[in-house]
Amino acid sequence: MYKIALAREQDIPLLSAIELAAAQLLAGYAPERVLKEATSEQEMRYAQERGLLWVALSGDRPVGFAHVRLLEPNAAHLQEIDVHPEHGCRGLGTRLTMAVCGWATKAGHHALTLTTFRTVPWNMPFYLRLGFELVACEELSPIMLSILQEEERRGLDPEARVAMRRRLYVR
Repeated sequence: MYKIALAREQDIPLLSAIELAAAQLLAGYAPERVLKEATSEQEMRYAQERGLLWVALSGDRPVGFAHVRLLEPNAAHLQEIDVHPEHGCRGLGTRLTMAVCGWATKAGHHALTLTTFRTVPWNMPFYLRLGFELVACEELSPIMLSILQEEERRGLDPEARVAMRRRLYVR
């Protein structure tokens, strides 16, 4: 049985292993050096302390996570979502994403943004099924444009990347 919860301090050291294991699913789509990158514990701790990091727990152990950054007014950005491949295809990515959407709506954000692979069969279609839409180049905010440019500097093919947004209905 799995549970989605805000990350705890003790979860932080375990997240890089999940990130690196999940990255291996992108072999052939991303440069090898990108597949070996992991978010620093310092950045994860910063997110955890601010309530911007969720985990999927199997028992008491994290097996997936969603990391959010606040970069623009009225929008939250889903920086990363990973599920360890041993726990994949069980709806954890959907549950993590929907937990973030629920939080973002309650927090008063009008949208949740992200960048993902256009060419990976399970990336963009996954987010489309969850109500995200493609953001046209001419609609990219300066922040979203800078995220895509940073990804290109890291070695990701800009033709393979896409920005997406899910509009949220603030109550």
